[in-house]
Amino acid sequence: MSGSSTVAIHADRGVQPSRAVAPPIYQTATFWADDAEQFTQAAVHRRGQGFYTRYGNPNHAQVAAVVAELEHTEAAMVTASGMAALTTAVLALVSAGDHVIGQQSTYGGTASVLLNLLPRLGVSITQVDQTDRAAFERALTPQTRLILVESPSNPLLQLTDLRAVADLARAHNVLTMADNTFATPINQRPADFGIDLVWHSATKYLNGHSDVSAGVLAGPAQLLDRIWDVAVLTGAVLGPIDAWLLLRGLRTLPLRMPRHNANGQALAEALHDHPAVTRVHYPGLASHPQHALAAGQMSGFGGVLAIELAGGFEAADAFLGRLRYARRSASLGGVESLAVHPASMWRGMLSEQQLSDSGVPPGLVRLAAGTEDTADLVDDVLAAADAVAAVPTTAQELAR
Repeated sequence: MSGSSTVAIHADRGVQPSRAVAPPIYQTATFWADDAEQFTQAAVHRRGQGFYTRYGNPNHAQVAAVVAELEHTEAAMVTASGMAALTTAVLALVSAGDHVIGQQSTYGGTASVLLNLLPRLGVSITQVDQTDRAAFERALTPQTRLILVESPSNPLLQLTDLRAVADLARAHNVLTMADNTFATPINQRPADFGIDLVWHSATKYLNGHSDVSAGVLAGPAQLLDRIWDVAVLTGAVLGPIDAWLLLRGLRTLPLRMPRHNANGQALAEALHDHPAVTRVHYPGLASHPQHALAAGQMSGFGGVLAIELAGGFEAADAFLGRLRYARRSASLGGVESLAVHPASMWRGMLSEQQLSDSGVPPGLVRLAAGTEDTADLVDDVLAAADAVAAVPTTAQELAR
């Protein structure tokens, strides 16, 4: 099997043959056929590329070919966003009366699907502590149809034992679906551990340049055909130009991820013993309670880490304000470093009770290390942490 860099550059070569070295952008809403038979076949071809762009487009097919090869899956498909990938898949795979298992530590949008959308559709849900392998088995019911996992999780960087969950689910005829956004297929391939479906917010690392909103799903062709049927109805279609930009980003994913990994590790180690920081969440640290699991199912630990500031909410906000390179933004995975205060951002997504149940401390900051020079990023976060430590916050004063 070819290496990741070779796959990222050549896996789509036979999808839409062309003599152009850089693939053309198929900026068209529809395609013509020579005759009725050809037209009929194009109209019913799932995940096709020559009928109508809502059904598929050559640029979609090129991205799908690369992602499927990188994720070691049979096939892949694209959507307009990561949330479109998740919601379309869930709508295709579960029905009223079914039961879904999710995690307590998970992306806020995923939590909203579990807590707000699915119950309205008559689907019951159970959220479990992903660090407790037995919790997944305890949550199973005869109506369970899907287990949604995310590893590492957003924003607490907790790990899920992918093989254990996949083995449990298969024994009970339950589908599994993993969010692999934080890890990327360069650092982790859930399908290698038996996970059925893999999804990404391709807006993040797969694109890598903060200029596209996109999602991808990878897995068995039969499952993706079921999801595609719903995707055609929901219309969460990725534009050809965005698909082309995503493909361009994928070309350099294997080159970018080692720098993201190195910068994430360096920031975690630099902040680990800082007096302004009470805890660093990063699976690459030996102090991470699941470091052994991470080392067993990941080849790299990514560019995202979370830190808890001793001064709580105010200190987190002050820390972000002191950063020179990492800008305050809700995303991650681009070449530029970004930072966010989840307690501020998620107030618009989750209720106060749901936010409390998520286990996200008010003083937690998520750092997404870009591909800048490592020394510059380390100096920047240490300077910001030093400044926060030197100015007591209200929370620190009350603790005295």
